[in-house]
Amino acid sequence: MALHSRQSLFLFLFITLSSITNHAEARHLLESPVPEVSMPEIPSIPKPELPPLPKPELPPLPKPEVRVLPKPEFPALPKPELPTLPKPEVPTLPKPTSEKAELPKPTLPEIPKSQMPELPKPTVPELPKLPELPKPEVPTIPKPEKSQSCLKFQRFLPKPTLQEGIKSR
Repeated sequence: MALHSRQSLFLFLFITLSSITNHAEARHLLESPVPEVSMPEIPSIPKPELPPLPKPELPPLPKPEVRVLPKPEFPALPKPELPTLPKPEVPTLPKPTSEKAELPKPTLPEIPKSQMPELPKPTVPELPKLPELPKPEVPTIPKPEKSQSCLKFQRFLPKPTLQEGIKSR
């Protein structure tokens, strides 16, 4: 167990030291002036010119002849003859003689009214009157005077506000 913790401690120290040295090297490189390097001149390469290609002449193609196909002739079909149907006759209604045609008014059959049996009205019983009871008198209790021991503990009680002080007087 101790060996494992010692190895991890050495590994931690090694990583810390290597990162510190890397930072120091990087800072040194950033602070040192860089000499200007002249760029070497590259000689220009001449571009080769290609000779123009001759255009090939194609022989004219003969136009194909389009054959005209004869239109097919369909045999004439005889028209079917439908039998003639007699025209239906619409019955005519007789015109009313007066301006308003009087139609008989429908009447409803009379329904006999059902008779409800009459029930006697209920009577409310009267409650007996209770005698009046005299109101009890509440005795008044005089306020006790503050003793010397009460005054000692009065400083621990919350102080009344201005409104409470007015109400208590």
